[in-house]
Amino acid sequence: MLMTVGAHTGSGMRLSVLCLLAVSAGVCLSWSATGPPLHAATIEIYYAPEDLPGDKLVAIYERARRYIYVSVYGITYPPIVKALVSAKKRGVDVRVITDREKLNDPKQVAALETLRLAGIPIRVNQHDGLMHLKQVVVDDEVNTSGSMNQTTSGHRYNDERLDVITDPITSAKARDKFLTMWKDPVRYAAWR
Repeated sequence: MLMTVGAHTGSGMRLSVLCLLAVSAGVCLSWSATGPPLHAATIEIYYAPEDLPGDKLVAIYERARRYIYVSVYGITYPPIVKALVSAKKRGVDVRVITDREKLNDPKQVAALETLRLAGIPIRVNQHDGLMHLKQVVVDDEVNTSGSMNQTTSGHRYNDERLDVITDPITSAKARDKFLTMWKDPVRYAAWR
């Protein structure tokens, strides 16, 4: 599928983005109206239940070398929890932001306790039920977005989408957003 999309940069300059999407992977090229391409991004799109997107996240976590920043409402899928703990043991900086309302779920509490015991810091929003951001950033290279919570239902049963974007520019923007949230003492607090 060939798709042209307009985008604005932070400075207000208008850029055009050309996306060539294959069945499960794509390439985006962006350019200014007067110059050569600025950067290229690869986009992989996975749907649940047929693509089992939780396993795609596990593979991304297993390749991480510097950091994994996760902001998500629900994080209970056991292979994901295990992959995050393994990453922490390899020396990867793993951090998680999640939703206070989701702490009513015993599976969420058990998963967070496993992460905490592994030394992974967890922050919880102080505005219940509003964590709709489902984003992961890894090593300034890969970021993910979509509707999927990192749960067994999100992986295997629900109708969900996970976009995996390999691009340093959008990954840096996602990283900066995560770190802004992480440092905000009003909206987010340490869990336990």
